[in-house]
Amino acid sequence: MLDMKESEPRMRSTLGLAGFLLVLVAALGAQAEPPPSTFPGRKPDSREPWGAFLGKAAHEVIGIEYTLQHPSSVVFLNTASLSTIVKEGRLGDPERLTERVRLLRPDITDTRLLVLFEIKPNGEESHREGREQAGRYLAALNEAVKPGKKLVGGTGFEGSLFLEFENGGALWQLSWRTPEPGVTLYRWSYRRKKPNASWKERAAQKVEELPVEEIAQRAELAEQAIRAAYEGGERPKGFQGQVYLPVDCR
Repeated sequence: MLDMKESEPRMRSTLGLAGFLLVLVAALGAQAEPPPSTFPGRKPDSREPWGAFLGKAAHEVIGIEYTLQHPSSVVFLNTASLSTIVKEGRLGDPERLTERVRLLRPDITDTRLLVLFEIKPNGEESHREGREQAGRYLAALNEAVKPGKKLVGGTGFEGSLFLEFENGGALWQLSWRTPEPGVTLYRWSYRRKKPNASWKERAAQKVEELPVEEIAQRAELAEQAIRAAYEGGERPKGFQGQVYLPVDCR
């Protein structure tokens, strides 16, 4: 899949998230609720490649999943700059960040557990880029934080969700893993049609790359279906299948 990360400072204007809450905080002991929708959406006249669109959706899903798995944490997603993270996360003095780095935006920063993740599509080049970016963010943050507030690359974060189109129709999967501290790699994949088989039987089929024609035909519908599943809303018109969120796949 295509990587949609931009050059420094990373400006995610195409996400259309101007009103998105920067900090997702759940009260201690409270039941975690999905955060407000952060999915990128797509304008009818958009010329954005579908691969980039799906990449953005993957970033948002993975960020939401992290917040749900850590309900007592203060989590900053990739709309928050390093300056905001240091200030709002009460880590230290944002004035100690240089002008060059203060607007950089890591994908996931947990200021309770003091960990950071950079999300990238699966692949050697993007893996290397994620390692470099995570290291740069950590070095910048740790120059500004108080003693005892040093951050490290996060570990052990992985998950998977499935979208089934019709009974036994095409099965899409979004999966992610963290093969090294601070770098989370995602992949969209595909299983061919197999009528009347359960989605778990389908998941055991041969994993294939998501075909280009599938992406063009179903990407927007897939994004809408995932959004509805997280928000508890009605399934989008034209979607006759099911979404199996990570909680269903464990």
